[in-house]
Amino acid sequence: MLSVALAGKPNAGKSTFYKAATMADVEVGNYPFTTIDPNRGVSHARTDCPCLDREERCGNENCHDGKRYVPVELLDVAGLVPGAHEGKGLGNQFLDALSNADVVLNVVDASGGTNAEGEPVEVGEYDPTRDVEFVEREMDLWLADILDRNWETVGRQSRSPEFDIDDALTEVLTGVGGTAADVARVLRSVEYPDDPFQWTDEDRETLAAAFRAETKPIVVVANKADLAPDGNVEALREAADGPVVPCTAEGELALRTAAEAGVVDYDPGDPDFEVVGEVSDEQAGGLERIRGVMTEFGGTGVQTAIDTAVYELLDHITAYPVQNETHWTDGQGNVLPDAFLLPRGSTPKDLAYAVHSDIGDGYLHAVDARANRRVGEGHELSEGDVVKIVSTAK
Repeated sequence: MLSVALAGKPNAGKSTFYKAATMADVEVGNYPFTTIDPNRGVSHARTDCPCLDREERCGNENCHDGKRYVPVELLDVAGLVPGAHEGKGLGNQFLDALSNADVVLNVVDASGGTNAEGEPVEVGEYDPTRDVEFVEREMDLWLADILDRNWETVGRQSRSPEFDIDDALTEVLTGVGGTAADVARVLRSVEYPDDPFQWTDEDRETLAAAFRAETKPIVVVANKADLAPDGNVEALREAADGPVVPCTAEGELALRTAAEAGVVDYDPGDPDFEVVGEVSDEQAGGLERIRGVMTEFGGTGVQTAIDTAVYELLDHITAYPVQNETHWTDGQGNVLPDAFLLPRGSTPKDLAYAVHSDIGDGYLHAVDARANRRVGEGHELSEGDVVKIVSTAK
């Protein structure tokens, strides 16, 4: 399961985003460090279900009339404050928890209503663009510090005739969430001395920044966009290197709660909703305010942020393994029972290993269920592919 981490300073709305995206019972408060112990829950990326190409919907619990929700892990930990990489606030706890995250959602208070430490100020008083660079910088310095703490060991290793600087760096960086392939790509992109005793702090920071960009890509979530002064969201778009998603986490939480109560008809990621139950005048007014924000930004932004992280930044696709290529079912007759997120460029054999290592080890061939034809081991899967895997393993 992909891991999506929520980053940002205290009081930016991370816990509200987490609760809205998972509907888990977590504490939400208007004060720094509402979250102390990390919260781990399951949210979902949204895509079109292949059942839309059939006469009937699949009926899977994660399919809502053709809207397919694919599970991802969502991680919410303590907020960052300046100097987090040095252990200030709960910084070390937060940054260490990031090690296994595949992508980061930097939740920013777009309203400018909280200062650098996450304390409430007047709306518009603080420049939220500062929080874009701040989170990246703290992550970079945290990684650089890890390199620095391991540098004495690297130096000792360099006395060996078999020493290779790339191998030494790979050993260190694979311990903080990178693969050997990730490290190799990063090392090709930067220049550095072969002799570790010639490295400077700047060399380590350059490598750390490149490694963070490769292994911890960031989506900026412009939360509280409904309260933001004119120009703030656009300024965040200009300040960020990657995507920026306007968001109202409180609006999403209100809609999800209302939908559970049967008051509104709404699925996460919908651009609008329908009131189907009785509401008071006050509730109706609140819902209309949320509708106005959704009209302006194309939704509440919570689902869009997750989808952007998974399908755009990580460039993943969704594939559906089945046992019966005609009916698209498993052995029990369930239609499109499972959905797997895979990196673009993945093959049927990669899907087999995602299902189970034994299935991958025993892989024989695969069938494209849409076209009802066998495909080669090197066939590149596309979004929404339905695949029968033939394997010696059962």
